[in-house]
Amino acid sequence: MSAESTPGSGTAEASGSSGPRHRATGRRRKPRTKGRKALLITAWAAAGIVVLGGTGLGYVYFKLNGNINSVDINQALGSDRPLDVDNGSQDILVLGSDTRSGSNKKLGGGTDDGSARSDTAMIVHIYKGHKKASVVSIPRDTLVKRPECTDSKGVEHDGATTAMFNSAYSTGGAACAVKTVESMTGIRMDHYVEVDFSGFQKLIDELGGVKVTTTKNISDPESHLDLKAGTHQLTGKQALGLVRTRHGVGDGSDLGRIQLQQAFIKALVEQVKEIGVLSNPKELFDLADTATKTVTTDSELDSVKDLASFANGLKGISPGNMNMVTMPVQYDAADANRVLIDKAKSKRVWAALRDDRPIPKSATKGTASGGAKGVVSSG
Repeated sequence: MSAESTPGSGTAEASGSSGPRHRATGRRRKPRTKGRKALLITAWAAAGIVVLGGTGLGYVYFKLNGNINSVDINQALGSDRPLDVDNGSQDILVLGSDTRSGSNKKLGGGTDDGSARSDTAMIVHIYKGHKKASVVSIPRDTLVKRPECTDSKGVEHDGATTAMFNSAYSTGGAACAVKTVESMTGIRMDHYVEVDFSGFQKLIDELGGVKVTTTKNISDPESHLDLKAGTHQLTGKQALGLVRTRHGVGDGSDLGRIQLQQAFIKALVEQVKEIGVLSNPKELFDLADTATKTVTTDSELDSVKDLASFANGLKGISPGNMNMVTMPVQYDAADANRVLIDKAKSKRVWAALRDDRPIPKSATKGTASGGAKGVVSSG
């Protein structure tokens, strides 16, 4: 589906803005200890690079360092951002991207028009103590007020009163995606992590696949996916199909796909914690090499040392302590292919994250869900 801005009957009120934004003039967090589709796995898997850091293999360190692409979000956005509250928590915007070119072209389908798309977006809130996390998925088809922004190359982009959420990324890249999320939520993103199609597939294969159980048959030719109900050890290709499918489950919308992505991530994190691949130096290097080639980060995570330190701090978060929800939305009565932010309920979600509190269950009840819950579980 095109990531172009979509005219509609919505207004600025569709943006889900949660009150006035603050300039980042308050006290910043203490420096951290040098410390499309779904991807917390890169962060968790990259924690294994810590082992390499102690080997003294300079070549390995510099090779992996050279793999990492980064974007200077702070320079691009300047000081007109929400306050960076010092309460021990962290907020990360995680995007799954598809450039529709190179190796991604045959994975993503469609033509290579030179554009980049983001079909998966998640706000990951790490609570103080780094033992629990909340993950809020943002449907790509949500109509939002997209703010003016300047991308990482210094190019200015006009805002739009009503646009699809994922148009922010296709218009101005990472910086504009972050700007849009911060405008919607009133929460400053501490970090940015982006993962692409082809890297995701290869990463899953190098992990030996991921074990999941489907309670229903899932068939979607467009995503090259055909799974019978039961337990499967998914290959990278199958895993990519699972997190991309929107026609094989639920109501065929992006909301159903989000439920599959969330279930898959939990299964993936659980497996990464159980397997012994990180104890094998060769497998560890291959995994680290793929992970660092796959990821694009903000400039504060653009080295092996920084990325590994950050990821190492997430290792204490078990799948059972990950609360995964979808941003409260309602179907757009004017266009069945679009959803609108439920302003009242979304404000409660963002307020909870800003205050480092659990998201109240009532904040997501009575909203569009996509109907795919329970289709996939860890094996």
